[in-house]
Amino acid sequence: MTLDEIKSLVRTVADFPKEGILFRDITPILRDPVALRAVVDHLVNYCRDERVDVVVGIESRGFMFGVPLSLALGAGFVPVRKLGKLPSEVVQAEYALEYGTNTVEMHRDAIRPGDRVVIVDDLIATGGTAGAAVDLVEQLGGEIISLLFVIELAALQGRESLQGYAVHSLITY
Repeated sequence: MTLDEIKSLVRTVADFPKEGILFRDITPILRDPVALRAVVDHLVNYCRDERVDVVVGIESRGFMFGVPLSLALGAGFVPVRKLGKLPSEVVQAEYALEYGTNTVEMHRDAIRPGDRVVIVDDLIATGGTAGAAVDLVEQLGGEIISLLFVIELAALQGRESLQGYAVHSLITY
């Protein structure tokens, strides 16, 4: 399945979650097993030749792509969760939002020093959450191989906030 065919499955929902926002909904991709497999295959192509120890998925839609990606790469999977969702000792990273800040967490024992890590999420907008995930991995001594996204909202310039890292997206709006 081509990237144009995958893009045609992304549903645009106006005024969600608030007025003026065009929400890019990936649930039609998840519903279509051929499209879902194609997305994972395209993501794998960005890091197939790298030794990847861990795939880090950002809550929550990053989990949906991160787990099959980790299986395809023969790597472990680690979730990055919102504040207060993990049961064991954590590291935290705060990031800026339009209206304040938010915090994400990862288990302290999730990444070992020297682990080669790929971070995945469904979408990059401003890059705040992805940058926080990078911070978590680096706090624990991991090495970022690349950051992978299904969708990039280019006008919000999230890629610029991740300079110095390999950033790849399948679909750009």
